[in-house]
Parts: sequence; structure tokens; C-alpha cells
Amino acid sequence: MPSRSPRSSPLPALPPRLLRRTAVALHRLVRSARRPPRGERDLADCRRQRDRWRHHADCYERELTRVRNERAHLLAWLAALHPASAVLLAPDPEAGPDGGHRLCVEAGGRRMSWHLRPADLPLFTHTRHAPAGVPAPAHQLLEQAAHLRRHTRLLALEGLLSAESAPASPPGDAEGSPGPAPRTP
Repeated sequence: MPSRSPRSSPLPALPPRLLRRTAVALHRLVRSARRPPRGERDLADCRRQRDRWRHHADCYERELTRVRNERAHLLAWLAALHPASAVLLAPDPEAGPDGGHRLCVEAGGRRMSWHLRPADLPLFTHTRHAPAGVPAPAHQLLEQAAHLRRHTRLLALEGLLSAESAPASPPGDAEGSPGPAPRTP
């Protein structure tokens, strides 16, 4: 069997210009084979955008749920601070078919109210319920928010004034004496 020499090639030598054109054509052919058709690329892009917006909506829903739960706990705490004036009206006529209730609290001489979701009602077991015939107060959000801000400022100012008028140290400490002795029965 005759042996081949390392210099001999089974293909004839091609001119460099033809080799470049062949390489470019082959490169384009390989690239177009890897790339999906335009319709599939558009569909994949739409799916990515849909998934991105779905993620944003899910994050928004989680944040909204967290804020609603915090609001319900703060309202329950407010009702516990004002047990004499806190009233739970059932059912709230403005709530619609979900059967929500309305919490009413009197603060600063004005009755304020907030809508409660049915899921929040277990937080308000300490609040008394009003009879069915009691009307819900007129619910103007802007007026209620302004009243709440004014009332909060007055309470903060009252706290500052009472802190300034309170003695700095308990009686008996000024002269170094331990104060009055405790009584024994």
C-alpha cells in the first residue's frame, strides 16, 4: 500500500478569495440555524415581559397585604385605647357584598370611622358591637384625615407641656434623703 506524504492533500487548493466567501456563507448559515424565527423570538420576548410584570404584581400584592394587616392591627390597638367610644358597626352598608364592618371611634369630639375587612374582625373581639339600627357616620376621608392630624398635634403638644411641668426628680432626692419610709401594716 502506498503511503501518503504529509504534503499531499485530497482537496485541491482554493483561491483565498473563494475561501473567505465560503467561510462567511458557512458562518451565516450556522448563525441562522441557531437563531429562532422572528415570530418565536417575539413570543419569547412577550412571555419574558409577562413574567416580569406578573412578578411586579405579586410583589405589590404581598406589600398591600402587609400594609392592610398592619392597618388592621393599628385600628385594633386604637379601639383598645378608646374602649368607651369604640364601636363596631355591622354590617357596613358601603362595604358591598363582602360583608365588611365599620369601626367607629370618637376622638377629639368627633366620631371617625374606618372600613374593616371580614378577615380583620377577629382582632376586634374586645370592641362592643352597635345595634343594627345605628347609622354609620358620614365618611369624608379628607376631613377625617385633617381632624386626625390636628388631634395628633394637640396630643403631642399636651405631652410636651406635661413633660415640662413635671418635676425633674422625685421628692426627697433633692436633699439627699431617701424619701418617706414605706408603711408597714
